[in-house]
Amino acid sequence: MDYSFYTADVFTDRLFGGNPLAIFPHAQGLTSLQMQQIASEFNLSETVFILPPQTEQGTRHLRIFTPQTELPFAGHPTVGAAYILALIGEIPLLKEESIIFLEEGVGLVSVKIRSCQGKPVYTELSAAQMPLYSDDIPPIADLAIMLSLNPSDLITAQAVSCGVPFLFIQANSKNALDRVKLQQALWSDLLSQAWASSVYLFTLEPELPSSSVRSRMFAPGLGIVEDPATGSAATALAGFLGSRSRVKDGTLHWQIEQGWEMNRPSLLQVEADITQGEITAIRVGGSSVLVMQGLLKGL
Repeated sequence: MDYSFYTADVFTDRLFGGNPLAIFPHAQGLTSLQMQQIASEFNLSETVFILPPQTEQGTRHLRIFTPQTELPFAGHPTVGAAYILALIGEIPLLKEESIIFLEEGVGLVSVKIRSCQGKPVYTELSAAQMPLYSDDIPPIADLAIMLSLNPSDLITAQAVSCGVPFLFIQANSKNALDRVKLQQALWSDLLSQAWASSVYLFTLEPELPSSSVRSRMFAPGLGIVEDPATGSAATALAGFLGSRSRVKDGTLHWQIEQGWEMNRPSLLQVEADITQGEITAIRVGGSSVLVMQGLLKGL
């Protein structure tokens, strides 16, 4: 049997930026093993397989794979899948804003699709899970060595998850981010068995005047050397930053720039609603562009 697929660059408005994604809009008939083999063949950060919904509320059911494992949730496959479904006419765009619900391992994920003249221009997910936190992490000095930095380059660290755990490490400058070289052997010793093994390094000193955060993400445990745009991490970063904000009621917004060091510049728009100091909603969105269309033959 043949399966059609598309690839899109997500969290960018131009070709060859953002995070590449492979999308199979009609994945019925593929086994879990075949999905993993296909994801390994594409060797992108993630490949998403779209299936009919399993609940009355769901619009589609998603399964998301890295080259090595299946994930319960990921940001750029969620917003990228919504973009492609709308672009190819699988989701009718009858208004300037449409809402769909994608079933994932974390639950039902709401996605807003903004359109112009019947074409999608922006997709935005709402987190299905609010942040979970952990301070059970290695000492800052050890993390600095793992990143080929000095302890003085780092400010603080915490593990946060909105479905996928990340170890957030705040650096004091963009220069520190530029100098990062992840030591794989030390990562294995420190984090390979940790609750949050994926490393998200960021600074509040970005390059663009419109941005508020500059970041890099490394996930050796998922088969991702470095990721150019990480929506699930951006979701959890809202928990990290929102819990430290002086704002106790209202909506916080951050523009995250990621992928510059990989020549894959990406921009992620993140919002967090806060009520009486409690984070009550998180949204992550961005633009996407279609790159190619193809056919997987012979399965």
